[in-house]
Amino acid sequence: MEVIKIIGIALIALIIIILLKQYKPEFAIYISLLTGVLILVLVMDELTGIIRLIQTIANKASINQQFLTILIKITGIAFLSEFAVSICKDSGEAAIASKIELGSKIVIISMSIPILSSLLEIILKVLP
Repeated sequence: MEVIKIIGIALIALIIIILLKQYKPEFAIYISLLTGVLILVLVMDELTGIIRLIQTIANKASINQQFLTILIKITGIAFLSEFAVSICKDSGEAAIASKIELGSKIVIISMSIPILSSLLEIILKVLP
């Protein structure tokens, strides 16, 4: 069970962070960052399997691979930016966290323009 491993790692890291904050609070952020990366590495196999499944379904449904690639990149950006925002908020840098959120939203919108324009073209073809 991967969930048990993830929860175990998170709880151990939480205990270490609580103990470190008493003596060396500057090291707590490193433990938090390391824990996040370790959990990300643990779920990479599942993530790879999900991406393969989506690609298989997209091939069967004859969905444009370019759009699928864009959607996977957008999802990755959302996950990574959420991770970075959480780390910033944990370290007390809410201002930087909000800038990361804004920047990632702008990047996501700009990446989704080809999909939106294709959708609008289809809608215009359907309308009389």
